Amino acid sequence: MFGKLGDMAGMLKQAKEMKDQMERMQAELAVKRFDGEAGAGLVRATVNGRLELVDIKIDPKAVEDVELLEDLVKSSIAAASRRAQESAAEDMKKLTGGIDPGALGKLLGAE
Repeated sequence: MFGKLGDMAGMLKQAKEMKDQMERMQAELAVKRFDGEAGAGLVRATVNGRLELVDIKIDPKAVEDVELLEDLVKSSIAAASRRAQESAAEDMKKLTGGIDPGALGKLLGAE
């Protein structure tokens, strides 16, 4: 009878540990920086691990063509965001013991 209670206590402890690890991971993501560039470096964007734009650098040569500049800005931000998402996914895989977070969410009915 107490065996099941012991299992439940163990599961609750594991859940708390995972929650604590997730909170640490989120704090680490806030300080990580990911760069993306477009137009052979004419535009460089930096986002943090929370996908917030924290810096953008524009070479003066890129200002000559506004439409091109707009596209380069979007592309550089997208590239930096992809890098941040890939890093977060890797961190999540480590946290979940190699289980794909998307598959885990589906398994738990999150979708």
